[in-house]
Amino acid sequence: MLVVVLLVILGLMMIYSATFILRTDPAYFLKRQILWAILGLILLVLLARVDYRKLAHLALPIMGLSFLSLVVVLFMGGSGQFKIWFLGTSVQPSEFAKLAFIIYIAAWLASKGDKIRDVTYGLIPFSVLLGIVAGLILMEPDIGTAMLIVATAVAMFFISGAEMSQLFVGVMAGAPALYVVIVNSEVAMARLTSFLNLGKDTGGMDYHVVSLLSALRAGGLTGRGLGAGQQKLYPPFVYHTDTIVSVIGEELGLVGCLVVVGLFLFIAYRGLAISFRAPDTFGSLLAFGITCWIALQAMVHVGGNTATIPFTGLTLPFVSYGGSSLTMCLAGVGVLVSISRLGRERTLRTSATFAFGRRNRRPRLSGSRRRGGTSKRGRR
Repeated sequence: MLVVVLLVILGLMMIYSATFILRTDPAYFLKRQILWAILGLILLVLLARVDYRKLAHLALPIMGLSFLSLVVVLFMGGSGQFKIWFLGTSVQPSEFAKLAFIIYIAAWLASKGDKIRDVTYGLIPFSVLLGIVAGLILMEPDIGTAMLIVATAVAMFFISGAEMSQLFVGVMAGAPALYVVIVNSEVAMARLTSFLNLGKDTGGMDYHVVSLLSALRAGGLTGRGLGAGQQKLYPPFVYHTDTIVSVIGEELGLVGCLVVVGLFLFIAYRGLAISFRAPDTFGSLLAFGITCWIALQAMVHVGGNTATIPFTGLTLPFVSYGGSSLTMCLAGVGVLVSISRLGRERTLRTSATFAFGRRNRRPRLSGSRRRGGTSKRGRR
């Protein structure tokens, strides 16, 4: 929680630094982000105090609400803005869908037990569920979020005990679908073309990415100083959302960027540790899914800003401007804290170690844990 609070504070500082010249009120974006941060921290505390196992019983209504919001937003969007307007600000249902889908998939996988290895009970219905949710998000269109949800769900499916052959089949079937989506998306094709031909074109997305790299290079080792960045002065790009790492790199330098990456690595480490110590399968999958979501989104954001991967437009969790993203990320941390609290209580009661990686001699969750006993394979 301390690391998360540090990232939120850093985000508020960088948002103000990147936006104080954009409006008559220099603190306009800062004040809005502070309000969302307060709401997110309230959700974090509430969810941390609630038994996370109650979410398993609420998984279907939560997923239903998320599904409904994704459908409704398709009819309410306009001028490229597929958002629901609420109290004078915008809410993105796709951000809520990330946490909602993780909760639902964790409950669904935990309920399947060893049947997850059966194609008719595991891979096929899982693919249908994932395809529906990802398809709705692609229709917004938001390819980056859709790919993030797919990657997180596939990781959860594999860690729950699915066979490698199922994972291979899923990847082989998903690759052509991804190709079709990219080819038929003007934005996605522009970003992919820019990535493959970086520096050869002086306009459009290529100019955008080159400007990000210029900002990072200008920051050097220790940066120009907080608030002293120059790249953010050049419109029309806004640097407080999906390119905030470039502001951090220019003003805080390589050192600042490495500190941010280190904080996310620590969150990933703690999240996996919480997953390994969770009292039940649902808790393990839920913690694993939330950790994958936050860590992968941070990786994709940094990768896009450094031209390591094609630019996606995903925000940096806890740091970038965006109320929906910040609130949902903090809510996810609240669930992690709840799992950690109950897992720690269980560990103290049993005084036993949690050998997640050795159960059934496999580096994944096994049927023995789902049944609450020891499988024959585990006894052997």
